[in-house]
Amino acid sequence: MGLPCPKTATLTRKVGASHVTADPATLQRAASAAGSKSGKGAGSPGRIRADIQGLRALAVGMVVIYHLWPNRLTGGFVGVDVFFVISGFLITSHILSSPPVTGRDLAVFWRRRVRRLLPASLLVLGVTAVATRIVAPASRWEDTAAQIISSALYVQNWTLASGSVDYLAAENAASPVQHFWSLSVEEQFYLVWPVLFFAVFYLAARLRWSRTTSAQMLVGGVFAISLAYSIYATAFTPASAYFVTPTRMWELAAGGLVATFAASRTAREARSWDSLLAWAGIAAIVAAGVLYSGSTPFPGYTALLPVAGTAAVIWADAQQRHSPTQVLKQAPVRVLGDLSYSVYLWHWPLIVLVPYVSGGSLSLWDKCFILALTVVLSWLTKKFVEDRFRTAPRGQKLSSTFLAATAGMVVVVLLGVGQIAEVRHRSDVSAGQVAALSQEGNECFGAAALANTAAGCSAEPSGPVTPAPEAAINDKSDAYADNCWSFEPTFEEHPVCTYGSGPTRVALVGNSHAGHWLPALQALADERGWTITTYLASACNATDARLKFSTAEAGAGCAEWGKWVLQETSGDAYDLVVTSERVARPVEGAPGGAGNLAAAAAGYESYLKKWASSGTRVLVLKDTPNPLATTGSVPDCLSLHEPDYAACSGTVGQWHQPDPLSQAAAKLKLPSIATANMDKYFCSSGRCQSVIGNVVVYFDGHHMTSTYARTLAPYLKDVIERSLR
Repeated sequence: MGLPCPKTATLTRKVGASHVTADPATLQRAASAAGSKSGKGAGSPGRIRADIQGLRALAVGMVVIYHLWPNRLTGGFVGVDVFFVISGFLITSHILSSPPVTGRDLAVFWRRRVRRLLPASLLVLGVTAVATRIVAPASRWEDTAAQIISSALYVQNWTLASGSVDYLAAENAASPVQHFWSLSVEEQFYLVWPVLFFAVFYLAARLRWSRTTSAQMLVGGVFAISLAYSIYATAFTPASAYFVTPTRMWELAAGGLVATFAASRTAREARSWDSLLAWAGIAAIVAAGVLYSGSTPFPGYTALLPVAGTAAVIWADAQQRHSPTQVLKQAPVRVLGDLSYSVYLWHWPLIVLVPYVSGGSLSLWDKCFILALTVVLSWLTKKFVEDRFRTAPRGQKLSSTFLAATAGMVVVVLLGVGQIAEVRHRSDVSAGQVAALSQEGNECFGAAALANTAAGCSAEPSGPVTPAPEAAINDKSDAYADNCWSFEPTFEEHPVCTYGSGPTRVALVGNSHAGHWLPALQALADERGWTITTYLASACNATDARLKFSTAEAGAGCAEWGKWVLQETSGDAYDLVVTSERVARPVEGAPGGAGNLAAAAAGYESYLKKWASSGTRVLVLKDTPNPLATTGSVPDCLSLHEPDYAACSGTVGQWHQPDPLSQAAAKLKLPSIATANMDKYFCSSGRCQSVIGNVVVYFDGHHMTSTYARTLAPYLKDVIERSLR
């Protein structure tokens, strides 16, 4: 049961491939014209380069295979790098052959890009918006609508970069338009690149510099600066580095370097090695696709392999009988290259949305259907949209294209805004229901349904659930809105949040599975006169065990955060420390499975002993049941199966996960370290529920909603007061 859609943590990072969004014929002729100065016969003006069309087909094929069969081609995401290099080469070649010297030249350049890009992309965005509203769960509408707006405005890469550093964003299902991040990078490139050349050529004319040398200096400078930053950002901020434009510009500039230096090639340069160079380039691209995986630091220096490989193929321009061009120019490859832009646009929305219709993980038949439908939609889009709008009618004003593009973008944005408004309205209605149902005297609301079975209460919902699934995804503790978290990549910031102002001081320590208890503690703080202070970190544990992260800096930062928390909370700083954690990261150097759990427990034992030796009173709350493995996103599951909410439940064995922290506390048996198990308020008769007492229990795959956490306050109160005595 549960949703088949891949989680953002896995696929947002490596989704999508950029695309050459200029007219292939026009740009390749421009590239050939620029290259003809080298004296290469094969580079004569007007020639369409079959090797570049073949590279398009190879790149989009790798991306599609990776998205459908990620375990078969673990590095297929490098197709993005292939396309970036192609784009940089063709656009730079076009600029070199027709240098922009007036503002009108720039406007003409951008008009071509707009006519090539927007008609097909806006069509796909509009269709995806409507399809999402029809087939996707209501809990996905708002996020998808927001990303459609970002995609229509070509800032999707920055939206995803911002979300990628949010720990909770990793729990969200994949968006059907998140692949627009690479188109956003390219469109930003198209906006800036001709302006840079305009400025450099103007300066070169004033200073009497060589235009070719000036172009080489410009492109080389961008390449070097961007590559250096890409290596740095990939090492220190890997989550966002994958998406942002500064870490990707060097890849486009690499293609630009090929274009600028092609102009200086001479006929005396032997072509006997061209075929070998081209095959080496193809081998580099394929090697990256086969050898790389989601754990490969990217883009950074590792992207040099596919980038250099693509640049080598383009530079070689090999035409010999045994060159890869003879393979790349075959009809099936050429057709895929021609359709590649539309294939890229359509394949990912289908991969995300089809499972909502088929009701399960993608089967082989589902994947075949997606491939077939992608080809059909791509052919129709190319014939009736791409080809239809690519060329402006003779005599049409420049402004007409930009006005039409603006109108199309406004329509798509309004679709997204309308969808967000609908979800917000439904959320407001749901909030009113929560307020009404949670009034004192409702003895079967939320956790009370399991506590009061003797009074006839049942965990099974008897009507609409609250919050509604589309509202539940935002029903989080105040720790999120108040930015109470220490985050990767370095955990340098140590925010502390305080709630209440009573004399009894309680510290809440741990990762997000401590944070979701905050609403219950806040309710008690108001009732009992307590002050709650939070010490929270995302995906980092308060332990002496060194945890393994994607970077050494993150591991060191997490360890320092743990030491800081121990220092801040030990002794008589607080009357009680409440802690609970999910083991989300493996222990560095520990074997997998039972070995990792043992190492985690040992780290907690050491940490708890330090608290105990300082006289600190500690209450360890056993980790809550975890539906992620069987149900996925609980709000999504509930939306899809309404009103059969039992479909989103699981057995105790499925939802209960090992909890090394509780195990360590129980093993130590120290008088100042107490433990509490609240499982009976989540599971009964061998089953754990996603809806209890008409309240949605989780806002994603394993974090409690604020509403359900508050219903646990009466039962948590006795546990805490016993620990305070």
